[in-house]
Formats: sequence, C-alpha cells, structure tokens
Amino acid sequence: MPADGRDRPHDHHSHAHSHGDEPVTADSERRILRVMWLTGGFMIAQAAGGIFSGSLALLADSGHMMTDTAALALAWLAFRMARRPSDTRRSYGYHRFQVLAAFVNGLALFLVAGWIVIEAARRLFEPVVILAGPMLGIAAIGLLVNVIALVVLRRGDHRNLNMRGAMLHVLGDLLGSVGVIGAALIIMFTGWAPIDPILSVVVAVLVLRSAWDIVRRSGHILIEGVPDEVNIGDLKPALLAAVPAVEDIHHVHAWSLTAERPMLTMHATVRQDSDLEATLGAIKRLLNERFGIVHATIQVEHGACPDSDGAMAGRKSS
Repeated sequence: MPADGRDRPHDHHSHAHSHGDEPVTADSERRILRVMWLTGGFMIAQAAGGIFSGSLALLADSGHMMTDTAALALAWLAFRMARRPSDTRRSYGYHRFQVLAAFVNGLALFLVAGWIVIEAARRLFEPVVILAGPMLGIAAIGLLVNVIALVVLRRGDHRNLNMRGAMLHVLGDLLGSVGVIGAALIIMFTGWAPIDPILSVVVAVLVLRSAWDIVRRSGHILIEGVPDEVNIGDLKPALLAAVPAVEDIHHVHAWSLTAERPMLTMHATVRQDSDLEATLGAIKRLLNERFGIVHATIQVEHGACPDSDGAMAGRKSS
C-alpha cells in the first residue's frame, strides 16, 4: 500500500519527496551588489594609476579587479535569476544558473592569469620607468577597499558557491594589493624595477589558484557529481542499521542543485508488513541529520525491483 494509505492496483512501489528549495537570501544578493560597485569603482582608479606610474603589478591587479567586477555582476545576476519560480520546462527553477555563472567566472580568471604572465615576460626584457610613490599610494587604497569588500562578503552565506567564489576573487585582490605595496617599497628604497613584473606573476598564480578552485567545484556540480558531504558507500549500511524495516538499498544517485543543496534518489526494499509512512520518515530523518540531504526522492518496493535487469527482460519478452 502507498504511503498515503490509498489502494493502487498493480503498483508495488511509492515515492517520497522532501523539498528543501529555500529562496536565495536577499542579504547575499545585496552584499554582492555592494562589493561589485566598490570593486568596479576602484578598478578604474587603479588602472589609471598603473598607466600613470608604469607599474605592471598595478595593471595586473586592476585586470584581476576587472574580472572580479564582471564575476560579481554575473553572481548578482545569478542570484536574481535564482529567485524566479520554476515552470513546466525548468522544474527546479533557475538555481543552477548560479553554478554556471561561477564556472564561467573561473574560466575567465584563467585568461586573466595568462595575460599577466605574458605581459610580465615582456616587461622583464623591456623594462620601463616605474613611479614608486603613486604606485604605493594607489596600492594602499586598494588594500583598504579589498579589506572592506572582504568584510562585507564574509558576513554572507558561506555555503553558497557564488559567495565563496566572490570571496576568493576579493581575497586574491587583497593579497595582490599587499604584494604591490611590497614591490613599491622595494623600488622606492633599492630601485630594483624587475620586482614589479616578478610580483605580477605571483598575482597570476593567486588568480590561477582561485580559478582552479571555482572551476573544479562548479564543474563537479554541473556534471552531477556526488556532493562532498555525501559518502554513498556509508549510506547503505547506515540505513540498514538504523531502519530495521529496510531490507536493501539500491539505485542510489546523489548530486547537487547548487553547492548548498544536495539531492538524492534511491530505491528502498522494505518488509511486506512494514509501516511505510514511519519507514519513509525514518529514512528521510537519517538522510537529513547524517548526510545533510533535505531533498530526497525514495522509491519504496516490496520484493524484486521493477527496474532490475531481470524485471526489464521479463517486460520485453512479454
């Protein structure tokens, strides 16, 4: 008998759904927007200062900030899109757009890092005059701007991949500003100009680290990879031990809609005399409490699985 208590002839399985589709918070959206305007505004000043002072490190950092501004704009758009309701063609709504935005942002960072390395190599062979004073002043202001941006973002939702991506962008900018300040001081007191392109390569490495982390995490979600917090190997023995009515667990599939929304489907073979409502409740509680899965679709079965190879062969022969 299905979990709702009504008889359904020829139906030997039922489904249980648990939805955890909480709307994207307006707070995260506002924080992203504030940091976007802050970063974009200073990016223009930093680029002008890099051209005026002749510092590649400043120009590299402004290029990073330009990508950050675009990334933050895309992240903000993703939050806006995620608020749109689901429809007949997009049953999960637009939440996955956040992950796609993060993936595109990560790829863009690879391009920025490549440009920085090429320009640094050119500067090593063709040195230019660098004005250390303006370089130091602009970098100091940049450090302050990045500290403010990081504080704003750190108070947001850390589980959201878009927020984490934005924080990685800003943290890379902050470290870049620290490096530019160090380079300006070295040039000011020693006159050793090669430190500027050398430091820009260090900034490029920081950019690449951020890019790889974002692309790896978002790409894993886009290919329907198992969430980091879900160990499928532990799931079956945990359910068999905790829910006596469950005889077998199979056809288990786990993925994420977004970084903070793991999902799961599975088949559960239960005893004929079991209370389906109580059994489903026990399964969903364990999935939530131990594995952090709020949205689960569970097909409950008695006896042989209708989707097994033997059952499918029987259907074809008949």
